[in-house]
Amino acid sequence: MALGKDYALSFSFATSARMRKLNLIYRNINKPTDILSFPLSENEGEIYISRVEARKEAKKFDRSFENFLDFLFIHGCVHLAGYDHSKKMEREEILLRNRFRV
Repeated sequence: MALGKDYALSFSFATSARMRKLNLIYRNINKPTDILSFPLSENEGEIYISRVEARKEAKKFDRSFENFLDFLFIHGCVHLAGYDHSKKMEREEILLRNRFRV
């Protein structure tokens, strides 16, 4: 796993309204998003996913809804592992998607 066996991860599905609020508070973006991940400490973090927003985005990536949820979860875990959007992050995501057949 991207985070290691001792990592304490909290995961929640959230409404679009909740995602909009979190996105506004923590990213100063006043719109809902499909995923947000928050590191709480070196070994603890949270991931929130909006099913409604994920369903919309899945179509854009030509993925099934279920596959896209897995895709997003991996994306959130890689962020929590300390990666920012980059080629290096993308390579890590590809390794994990291949490992978990996503």
